[in-house]
Amino acid sequence: MNDNGNPQDEAVEKELAGVPEEMLDRGEEGTIDEALDSLRGDLEKAQQEMLYAKAEVQNVRRRMEKEAQDARAYATTGFARDILAVADNLARALDHVPPEMREDDKLRNFLAGIEATQRELDKVFGLHGISRIAAVGLPLDPHQHQAMLEVPSDEAEPGTVIQEMQAGYMIKDRLLRPAMVAVAKKPG
Repeated sequence: MNDNGNPQDEAVEKELAGVPEEMLDRGEEGTIDEALDSLRGDLEKAQQEMLYAKAEVQNVRRRMEKEAQDARAYATTGFARDILAVADNLARALDHVPPEMREDDKLRNFLAGIEATQRELDKVFGLHGISRIAAVGLPLDPHQHQAMLEVPSDEAEPGTVIQEMQAGYMIKDRLLRPAMVAVAKKPG
């Protein structure tokens, strides 16, 4: 029974009458502190888990934004690779026009039209971030050049690109197609 005569405490005592004593927690000082410490630990753990979840959501959002940005930037990659074959054939056709055909008045306008088409194609490539890779005279860069053969040379430093067999291209900062090149090596 309660010693201090508080009416609320007496009402609680009446409610608990008949409940075995060992089942009652009389709110001893140690048990309340332990329960409070346990609740504080649970709260700290929940706050930490919430921070981790929040950080993970931010990481997922950033990753998705980057993927969407990359998808927009590189969506034309497949088409660009395909159109490079057209550009290659156009360049080959112009490179193989004999000089006497360039002198012919009837063919001069025709060739000027083909050259204008090639310039327009290069302009469109530039508008879409497609650029030609420099090769001849530069050291072999395995990230941009594909060495097809080595040629003995006294004139060029070993490892230097001396001939471009097929132009290479970048789309923005990614390799679209490596330049296929011949590389100088020491003679003998």
